[in-house]
Amino acid sequence: MNLRLLQRRSGNGGRSVIAAQDSEAHFLLGVESIRALALDAIAKGLSLAQIVAAAPKGDAVDIAAEFEAGRLIAPIDHEDAAHVQLTGTGLTHLGSAEGRDKMHREAAAAEKQTDSMRMFLEGLEGGKPAPGAVGQQPEWFYKGDGSQLVGPTDPLTMPAFARDGGEEPEIAGIYIIGPDGRPYRLGLALANEFSDHVTERHNYLWLAHSKLRQASLGPELLVGPAPEHIEGSSRILRNGEVLWEKPFLSGEGNMSHSLTNLEHHHFKYDLFRRPGDVHVHFFGTATLSFADGVQTQEGDVFEIIAAPFTLPVRNPLKRAAPVEVTVKVL
Repeated sequence: MNLRLLQRRSGNGGRSVIAAQDSEAHFLLGVESIRALALDAIAKGLSLAQIVAAAPKGDAVDIAAEFEAGRLIAPIDHEDAAHVQLTGTGLTHLGSAEGRDKMHREAAAAEKQTDSMRMFLEGLEGGKPAPGAVGQQPEWFYKGDGSQLVGPTDPLTMPAFARDGGEEPEIAGIYIIGPDGRPYRLGLALANEFSDHVTERHNYLWLAHSKLRQASLGPELLVGPAPEHIEGSSRILRNGEVLWEKPFLSGEGNMSHSLTNLEHHHFKYDLFRRPGDVHVHFFGTATLSFADGVQTQEGDVFEIIAAPFTLPVRNPLKRAAPVEVTVKVL
């Protein structure tokens, strides 16, 4: 049975945590956040599954109805958004080089491999090292702090200056840093790692700019060992009709890197092991509507679903109003 944890916000500003297994779901009494639950588990030397099993259960809840009502929020957060780090890795999935290479190869000589292809091939060769060994480091990028994280049904808003707003159907690892500086993986969440692919295509060195965008998480935190195989579907709705739809695969069986290797190359940096911080790390994808020539527009709705998650992440696309920024010399 897959244990999933969800966070709910009520109309009066109150919060609660829901534990779901198979088709049953119940409120956890006296628990207001998954982060607090995780810190309690660390303090008591228990796993999340053990701390949930010991917690008193409240009323049953229909999580599908809560999702449709918009009451489910991202399954991790922090009172201070600056203590949530959004990061990710790319070119980690089998087949993920194809779409990226399409974007970049025009800028390179025909007889020369692009940097994207080189990095992908290096990951194929060394991304799954033997236990205890250090493998090839992946592409890495920064997306922002917790202020960039939106809920499972909230709009994904691209800046006024963005060239594009495109979906990336992914799985994200959710982590908290314990009091001793040790990273703990709480589980996995379905995610839309939203990016600006037109900006990235213009010049690969603009990848860093293209990734400074919002991202969304599905409402369920999948607790326990990561599935070897995750299969889902990503689609775009326009005016209520399906504009584009494609299956996607994730999980280590479909990746050129192991999760352990990706985690090592993120948490090897001291600044990412600050006690109390939360990390949301996106593991990459091989499926993009942009690679199929789709041009998104305001009002489009991105919908991603994948088993063993039972609820989707569904976000409409918006564009922010222009903001004039000037620097004043003091």
